[in-house]
Amino acid sequence: LRRSDRIRRSREYQRVSRLGARTANPDFVPLIASRGPGEGFGCRRLGIAASRKVGNAIVRNRIKRGVREWFRHSRSNLPVNVDLVVIARRHAGELEGHEMADSLDSIVVRALARWKS
Repeated sequence: LRRSDRIRRSREYQRVSRLGARTANPDFVPLIASRGPGEGFGCRRLGIAASRKVGNAIVRNRIKRGVREWFRHSRSNLPVNVDLVVIARRHAGELEGHEMADSLDSIVVRALARWKS
């Protein structure tokens, strides 16, 4: 991912948390929010949160790599000018790569439906 495709600042995470549509499954909690006119245009951005409850550093980093890989392949399915924050839950550490992608696909579709309505 390019640097411009990532959510990096705490205030950006807080904005998505405050304004975003949220849904959940046992593996992930995605939050989706649109960006305003002064916050960049034409790209989709990803933020990932994985606390120590999810597992040790090895597990958390594997989850984050898996989410970034899913985002690389699925970003074209997301609307333009949207911020997506994915919060990993404890069960996410037990998933294999394809299971993680399937779980993210299904839950992000639900979050998008909630965000649009």
